[in-house]
Amino acid sequence: MSIRIVPDEDQPSASIEIALEKPLPDYDLEEVEQPTPRHVDAILVSQGFRDLVDDTRGILMDLLAQHHPHHPGFDLSNDPPLVLAQLTGAICPGNDEVYRPGLWIVLQDPHGKPKTALPAATRERIAAIASELAKRLQLN
Repeated sequence: MSIRIVPDEDQPSASIEIALEKPLPDYDLEEVEQPTPRHVDAILVSQGFRDLVDDTRGILMDLLAQHHPHHPGFDLSNDPPLVLAQLTGAICPGNDEVYRPGLWIVLQDPHGKPKTALPAATRERIAAIASELAKRLQLN
């Protein structure tokens, strides 16, 4: 599993890209490596992928609402709230002309100042959320 986190420059948000690198039989996603982006498109509109997106949304909502004092980066009493700004499918390029379906997520600090990047602690929290999401979805 590949997770890529890209903080938006001069914006209080960051995107998370999670490429699916193994089959997910529970979602009828058996062939995740594809030779062209066009073949990935067919996966992104499948019912199984839609179910994966729905499950992802539910888990993210839970993670964004939780208070985890034992887990650095999850303490909502000290960290700014984050909201899910976008969740959709992605076409993730791999090595050797291989493409995979993936999840593209944008998390945003709704109270962040425009033209201001996310603080380091918030970026670490987003990384922890992405890692926990992948674990709960059994993507690793």
